[in-house]
Amino acid sequence: MKILISADMEGATGVTWPADVLPGTSQWERCRHMFTSDVNAAIAGFFDGGADDVLVNEAHWTMRNLLLEQLDERAQMLTGRHKSLSMVEGVQHGDVDGIAFVGYHTGAGTEGVLAHTYLANSITGVWVDGTPASEGYLNALVVAEYGVPVVLVTGDDRTCEDAKGYAPGARGIAVKDYVSRYAAVCRPPARTAADIRAAAREAAALARRHEPIRRGPFTVEVEFDAEHLVGAATCVPGVERSGTRRVRYESPNMYEGIRCFKAVTTLVSSHVEEQYG
Repeated sequence: MKILISADMEGATGVTWPADVLPGTSQWERCRHMFTSDVNAAIAGFFDGGADDVLVNEAHWTMRNLLLEQLDERAQMLTGRHKSLSMVEGVQHGDVDGIAFVGYHTGAGTEGVLAHTYLANSITGVWVDGTPASEGYLNALVVAEYGVPVVLVTGDDRTCEDAKGYAPGARGIAVKDYVSRYAAVCRPPARTAADIRAAAREAAALARRHEPIRRGPFTVEVEFDAEHLVGAATCVPGVERSGTRRVRYESPNMYEGIRCFKAVTTLVSSHVEEQYG
């Protein structure tokens, strides 16, 4: 049994503030240890549950945040940027039986600690066929096309609630409870590690590949916090304006859909100024 762990940082134990996840800050250095602890707990739990192989895909910001020197030696880590499927890279090779979303968060425009979708700001909402879409929702649509179930989700309590919409059978572990976008009631690492490990052990039993789910075509709509970002986004072929601050595009499947979304966010981020956005 092979498990892929997609590891994001905003939903990690103790993380509540931008500096906690911004590479180069002292707070980021501190929180890297708790982030790695969460991932190690998931790795240990999956091996407890019978996994033979665990691959961790680093999915936050520069994708160089986890501490390899502290990683459970039974696992391997895919680290670094510019991967075809970004946060779920590795799922496309046909050998993954289940995927875990560790350290995830809610989507742009919703309640949740450090809630956003791909870009820390600029995007105020994402919809797929009219349904609000977090990163977890988007990634779940991608992995379903490869027949891989989402078996575990960790993050704040709002993230676990969000996951019920896209992975109702997955185990959910809240490592903190939402108070505001920048505040949460946090459990200490020793407690969250035990909870994640126990949940991952149970989740291993859910890791069974199924027939690929083909649901396309998909209509994806993205809303920004400034009108000029629409101009940047519509430079991507197939992306068209659908409102003053909105764009829309159609994709035959979510593999193409997430790649187009990556292109849109990359272009948009290059058009954001420090002070006025």
